[in-house]
Amino acid sequence: MDNNKEMELAWQFIESTNISVFLTGKAGTGKTTFLRRLKESSPKRMIVVAPTGVAAINAQGVTIHSFFQLPFSPYIPEMSYRDSNMYYRFGKEKKNLIKSLDLVVIDEISMVRCDLLDAVDSILRKYRDRSKPFGGVQLLMIGDLQQLAPVATDRDWDILGRYYDTPYFFGSKALAQIQYVTIELTKTYR
Repeated sequence: MDNNKEMELAWQFIESTNISVFLTGKAGTGKTTFLRRLKESSPKRMIVVAPTGVAAINAQGVTIHSFFQLPFSPYIPEMSYRDSNMYYRFGKEKKNLIKSLDLVVIDEISMVRCDLLDAVDSILRKYRDRSKPFGGVQLLMIGDLQQLAPVATDRDWDILGRYYDTPYFFGSKALAQIQYVTIELTKTYR
């Protein structure tokens, strides 16, 4: 990883453990480069998702809502998609893909609202291990908290504010239940 100690450390956590990683750093520090190398070289079965269409294209992935077939309405933590009209049935191929995942990569995590991350947790638990946050799958969350914030309209926050302290991803109930490391890339390449 070009003698970059932080990238090497992130690589070791992703490849050698099941511990989730929040990879951060300012623009130009190699977050996208790391993701591309990971996709090219890692033997782990992964999906790459992002909160918006543009971010998904840039990450060569798909949107979170598209992959997990989530509605755009707020997710209430006490609710389960299997008990809701908002639950969408997955085909056999999608179920098998979710069951076989080793890693879920979420690019531009700074834009992901806390309830969206909990909705992802709900889906992963449904098709993987119900007793473990995110169904036991490893997360790689990539982003810069100094960039775009999650969108939480006043109407959405009127609902979500009863359950969450912050709209940011790190306010997620499921994320609070897992061990994850934060690695900050500091070397600027551009």
